[in-house]
Amino acid sequence: MSGGGSVSDTNGKSSKNGTGGEAPARPIDVAVGILVQPNGDVLLGQRPAGKPYAGYWEFPGGKVDPGETVLEALKREFVEELGLTIHSAEEWCGIEHVYPHAHVRLHFFISRDWAGEPQSLEGQAFAWQGTVGVEPLLPATIPLLAWLEQVRYG
Repeated sequence: MSGGGSVSDTNGKSSKNGTGGEAPARPIDVAVGILVQPNGDVLLGQRPAGKPYAGYWEFPGGKVDPGETVLEALKREFVEELGLTIHSAEEWCGIEHVYPHAHVRLHFFISRDWAGEPQSLEGQAFAWQGTVGVEPLLPATIPLLAWLEQVRYG
């Protein structure tokens, strides 16, 4: 687990997150996709104005809806936000992180098989980038870059 403070206890109560605020006790499940091009570049999105961490770069994805699998959520979010159809994706890793505004459980998938070109359907900027020199990054994304560097060209 990576994060900036403690997470919820086994009783499901909120706990301090290290910023003086309270994060929700139960984590929000989030499907996150790492699209990898043949040259190893990955697709990153920049959080739009009005959202927490506006201007920070992250891997695209979104919340898992009730009754939906994580992979179904990933595919839905990529159609809704980017206009991309993911044909296949491999579950890679999971991380929990407590932000000042949310406690999230991030489910990361790697895909090299999709159709379409990224479109900004929800006001975000998107860019194909290497894993070095991208700033600012969401805190939960930072530890993934070293791990991702090992699998980028796999």
